[in-house]
Formats: sequence, C-alpha cells, structure tokens
Amino acid sequence: MANNFWKELKKPVFTLAPMEDVTDTVFREIVLRISDPNCLHVVFSEFISTDGFLHEVGGPKVKHRIQINDSEKKLLKKTGVKLVAQIWGSDPEKHARTAKIISEEGEFDGIDINMGCPVKKIVKQGACSALIGNPFLAKEIIQATQEASTIPVSIKTRIGIKEVITEEWIGHLLETKPILITIHGRIQKQQSEGMADWNEVAKAVKLRDQMSPETLIHGNGDVISYEDGLHKASQFGVDGLMVGRGIFQNPWFFNRMEHEHTPEERLKLLYKHAFLFTQTWESEKNFAILKRFFKIYTVGFHGAAKIRANLMETNSLEDVRKVLESSEFRVFER
Repeated sequence: MANNFWKELKKPVFTLAPMEDVTDTVFREIVLRISDPNCLHVVFSEFISTDGFLHEVGGPKVKHRIQINDSEKKLLKKTGVKLVAQIWGSDPEKHARTAKIISEEGEFDGIDINMGCPVKKIVKQGACSALIGNPFLAKEIIQATQEASTIPVSIKTRIGIKEVITEEWIGHLLETKPILITIHGRIQKQQSEGMADWNEVAKAVKLRDQMSPETLIHGNGDVISYEDGLHKASQFGVDGLMVGRGIFQNPWFFNRMEHEHTPEERLKLLYKHAFLFTQTWESEKNFAILKRFFKIYTVGFHGAAKIRANLMETNSLEDVRKVLESSEFRVFER
C-alpha cells in the first residue's frame, strides 16, 4: 500500500463530493482556482461504473469521464489538494481490476467505493446503496479493492435503505478496517429529501472508536458553509466533512474568510467555466450540461434573473459571450 495521504491531512478535512455531470475536470479546476488550499483538501471525480470502465467497447468513453486536464494537474500540484476516483458496481473482481488499473496509472491519489448512491436504475443492479442490504457482498468488494489497489481505498455510504441501521451497517464496514468511511446522514429512501441526521453520523464515530480506531469518519449532508462544517466537526466528532450541494449555493465555499463577490466576479467565473467546458469537451458532451451551473453564478445581484434566463437559451460559447456582453456588467474588457 502506498503512503496513506488521508492520515497526513490536517483535521477537519474538507472534500468536494463526487457528483455525476458535475465534478468533471473542468468544474474541479474552477473550484481549485477560487478556493483556499488550507480549506479544501480533497476533490473527487465523477463516479464511474466498473462494468463500463472494463467494457471492451464502452471503456474508453467511461475512462474519458475521469480525465484530468493539464491545467488541473498543475493546480493540484501547486495547491497540494488530492484527487480521488470514485467507482461503483456489484462485482468484487471488477472492482479489483478497475482499482488495479487506476492505481497503476498514477493519476489519482486514492480510490473511493460508492455504496451510497440511491438512484433507482443503479440500485436495481445491486450496486451502491443496495449494498447496505448485502453486507457480505459489500465486504467482498472492499477487500478485493483493497488487495488490488496500491493507493488508499475509502468508502462512501448512507445510514440505511428504508430504515436507519447505522450501527449494524457501519459495524460490517469497520470489520474490513477501511482507511476512511464517509457517511451521508440519510437513508436510501430519502434520496436528498429531509435533513441529514448527524446524530447517526456521531453514532458511527463512537462505534469506530470501539472497533477500528485507525479508521477515519467523515460526515456528509447539509453542510451549508465552511464555518458550519467546522461546527459540525466539533459537535459530532467527525474527522472531516464532504460538501456536495453546498458548492451550488456558493462556489467560493472553501474559504475561511468569505466576502461578497461582485456581479463581474461571478460572471467572469461563469464565462471561464463555459470556456473550459467547451475547450475540454467540444462535441463530446452536450452543451446543455453546462446550463445546470449557470444558476450558481447568477444569484444575489440586481439583474441576475434576466441574465440567467437568457443564458438558459444559449447553445454555444459564443451565445454565452453575447449574453454577457449585452449585460450592464463589465465582464470583458471594453
């Protein structure tokens, strides 16, 4: 096993969650550019299927989803922020093969096993949060991945399927002596609804102390600001916080000293994101994917709603530029 970077990070550790069609190399680069490296320690890739990764025909397309731009590589090196690939599936042998390839290629610092995604089409395959109901298979997957990987292996999961079974389920996982378990304080049935139950996350921390003191426990769910993360770490005893939807409320989330950002700052960042997206993916990804990000930047200032509405009608980088040029704000040099 290579050096366990997780143990070396200053607590509480802050991580950017893996999110489909969100945390690609472009968005990670945007976040890295505007974050304090003392407040952001680890970023995750989009989650990828082990079946797809190993498929003879579809494999290259899946692998492309976790590509790392040279500009992102430079930022990761400069800031010291670590990059982790998240994988999912229901076959231990395929997890092992995928982990071996990813770890040997040397682009990622760690591998995370997704045992939390509640999406029905994935659950039907017996993967992700479905594994909460199949602890024997879950442990086989973890152990196979640990044995095959030369980089640290972590797990992300939830606290149950239809009911909360935190201690029973986390107890099974702790038997494999994992490096890190990130716990989303919701059951599968909740999806992203309701409030995350951090008292259940705290129960996992106490169980960890008894069963596997070396295992780190991170919490996930409703971390609304950096300061809120610090508060939750102190209150519930976790070693770190994973941030998902919070980044949509504030792209500058990972900064201790937060301040108001001007409309020009927001719109310049939006254009930088659109430019990098187009440059990276060209015709490989639908431009419409980019539109989910526009609302991140177009909030909190007079005229934002109109600009956002116009941006939602765009179909190219040139369209985006025209919308921003027609606004009252100095996004480009005039």
